[in-house]
Amino acid sequence: MSTSQQTRDASELVDPRNLRKSVVAGSIGVLVHWFDWAVYAYMASTLAIVFFPAESKAAGLLATFAVFAVSFLVRPIGAVIFGRLGDRLGRRKTLSIVILAMALATLVLGILPGYAVIGMAAPVLLILTRVVQGLAAGGEFGSAAAFLGEFSPAKRRGFGVSWLEVGSLLGFLLASLVVYLLNLAFDHQQIIDWAWRIPFLITVPLGFVGLYIRRKIEDTPDFKQLEELEVVSEAPVKEVFQRNLKEFIQTCGMEIFMNVTFYVVLVYLLTYQEVYVGFDAGRAALLSTLASALGLIIVPLAGMASDKVGRKPVLMVAAVTQTLLAVPLFYLMTIGEDWAVFTSTLGLALILAITLGTHAVTVVELFPTRTRQTGLSIAYALTAALFAGTAPYVLTWLLESTGNMLVPGFFLAAVGVVGIITVISIPETKGIPLIKEQDLETATVRIPVELLPKRSENE
Repeated sequence: MSTSQQTRDASELVDPRNLRKSVVAGSIGVLVHWFDWAVYAYMASTLAIVFFPAESKAAGLLATFAVFAVSFLVRPIGAVIFGRLGDRLGRRKTLSIVILAMALATLVLGILPGYAVIGMAAPVLLILTRVVQGLAAGGEFGSAAAFLGEFSPAKRRGFGVSWLEVGSLLGFLLASLVVYLLNLAFDHQQIIDWAWRIPFLITVPLGFVGLYIRRKIEDTPDFKQLEELEVVSEAPVKEVFQRNLKEFIQTCGMEIFMNVTFYVVLVYLLTYQEVYVGFDAGRAALLSTLASALGLIIVPLAGMASDKVGRKPVLMVAAVTQTLLAVPLFYLMTIGEDWAVFTSTLGLALILAITLGTHAVTVVELFPTRTRQTGLSIAYALTAALFAGTAPYVLTWLLESTGNMLVPGFFLAAVGVVGIITVISIPETKGIPLIKEQDLETATVRIPVELLPKRSENE
């Protein structure tokens, strides 16, 4: 078969009602993950007091963040486990397992006794809950992205998959709102004594609602077609690195671009504005909330734009703009005036939102269905662990070493260059069928006529 041949898009057969359910099912797990993740980050100083010895506040905080880092380090393991399961057993099953694991881990954390009650068992159990959370998080992106991509009609796939990142931004917004209300409703000692549990316990019903929705939805039409044709991969991890190494490297480049920008703009920027710009915590948190709110509007619009003009033009706009404007925007931020910090923060958020709206659908379309979930999961988890998770530490070290306030701008500009190189290297994937020639090569039953590749007009 020629590489210019294409197969029919199975998502054309999806009932619109199932499509709406799939959007909710795909995005709710991402919302739960980022809600839990953000709550842990926002309440780190409280958790340090609850779960670690009181001798040193700084040591307790460092230990809390070290536990936080553990969840990043185990993500690639979770990606291998759940990526393989998704390509072997189906997207629906792994989505259900992942959200159940997240909900149970968060439930255990929410009822866990502190150091004052059970001593060193408290931090040990805290670590175990974050390990489970990290393993589940390693499988969430690839599972949800493949699920949404394979359910969305080809002509609206960019818009459909963009709701994955709408879920992540909603998780951030809900977490900041809940923590804000918690601090309004309770005093500091009440929060340390018991009220810190409330945000984590809120996650549990969200998780079980997500589990219910995911168990009620069908598996994707593309995966079901692979099962009918008896071409499900027996060893998807091995196949990714033997047959799809190029696509894997391209996906790593794309996810370095997205992940690092995401963590710098939505996580690190809060600390930067407080420590280096001199903004108080309340105003910095408000700007972070506004950035997430702007993203909720721009992300689906970027997905829609990629359905109209293609994935590459939209991503190139984001990558080039970030490369050219990251340093000027951070220079503007260092002025320290409200208008300057507001303008620069929303400028960075706008660039990030364009990337968020387009990156996932692009990498979904790079892989064949046989290895899609495995390739996406491992690439995303590796880049998050190696590059995004370490970004705040690297930036803090560089700022302290150089004294240059523009270091984060140069850092984002360099990441923008990675984005440009990656976008240049990938093919335009807008609207292509997700069942590719590689998916059909091992078919042991007769392939239906409508699935047979169609030759291009030039052949």
